[in-house]
Amino acid sequence: MIKHNDDCMRAGIIILLCVLLIGCVENTVERQEEAILTIFNAGSLTVPLEEVNKEFKEYVGDRYDVNIKTEASGSVKAVRKITDLEMKADILAVADYTLLPKFVYPKYADFYVLFATNELVLCYTNSSKHADEVNSNNWYEILARDEVRFGFSNPNIDPCGYRTVMAMKLADLTYNKSIFERLIVNHTNIKSEGNRIITPKVVEGDGKVVIRDKSVDLLALLESNSIDYAFEYKSVALQHGLKFVELPDEINLKNFGLKDWYAQTSITVWKKENEKIVQKEIKAMPIIYGVTVLKDAPNKKVALEYLRFLLNEKGREIFAKNHQEFLKTPIGYGNIPSEIKGLVRSP
Repeated sequence: MIKHNDDCMRAGIIILLCVLLIGCVENTVERQEEAILTIFNAGSLTVPLEEVNKEFKEYVGDRYDVNIKTEASGSVKAVRKITDLEMKADILAVADYTLLPKFVYPKYADFYVLFATNELVLCYTNSSKHADEVNSNNWYEILARDEVRFGFSNPNIDPCGYRTVMAMKLADLTYNKSIFERLIVNHTNIKSEGNRIITPKVVEGDGKVVIRDKSVDLLALLESNSIDYAFEYKSVALQHGLKFVELPDEINLKNFGLKDWYAQTSITVWKKENEKIVQKEIKAMPIIYGVTVLKDAPNKKVALEYLRFLLNEKGREIFAKNHQEFLKTPIGYGNIPSEIKGLVRSP
């Protein structure tokens, strides 16, 4: 009889422990809030952000069940999704921070942050024509050869595209040669008036020059030998294991000490504004990426926590591993949220 009572007691304790355990699991699940985070980002940020997304989900996993949706495009197109198409997103990250004060702040965002840098390079593969002789001194002569095809992204859509075209004009000034005319004017419908470059509403190449909506779209063409060379960001070239020619600082838009030199040239791009298609002028300047959380972000609380994670040490580590440099201290403009005040400085 005593043994039977002991067995019953043990069974009761086990049942009680199971109930308590189930209750703990249920409480844990209840504490986890579901959230969908939408990010419109520059195509060149795709690789590092994929890793940031993964690490962030683990970081907040005890509090949020986060589904992160990223939409990569040219940065101008990413901005237009918000300003023209009125699409909803939580975070906007662009390859040219000047797009934010020009088109987004303060109407669509209370603040923006300058956070990362890059530089232009000329990518190629072992199968590219004249791959065995191209270098930092003769790259423009190689591109001008009749049998060589090269590509860059659409200046009306992607900063890498308008930076490439402005780099060709800076090459004119650097080498004192008509490089812009030989490579751009003769093979596209892009023109210039002095150092001011003018793009048509629809930009086209003649076959020797291939144009795509965003620079990373050219990678498949390069790897399939459809083109021989492509202008890309250095981070993208390294992420994809591509060979590349490093361009002089006077041309690659990475040197902050040359900002006045870069500013000699500008480009007009087409933008929808107040239901009209208008031209906007952009000056050449050192490459700096920008990011913001939008005013009407559907999940603003989580978005701000994501931004804090991105700007903190873990985000920096991920970007460094993916060959993209951060600014020593990110620079914040506007009404900086308390969540990131300790991570940015005033201009």
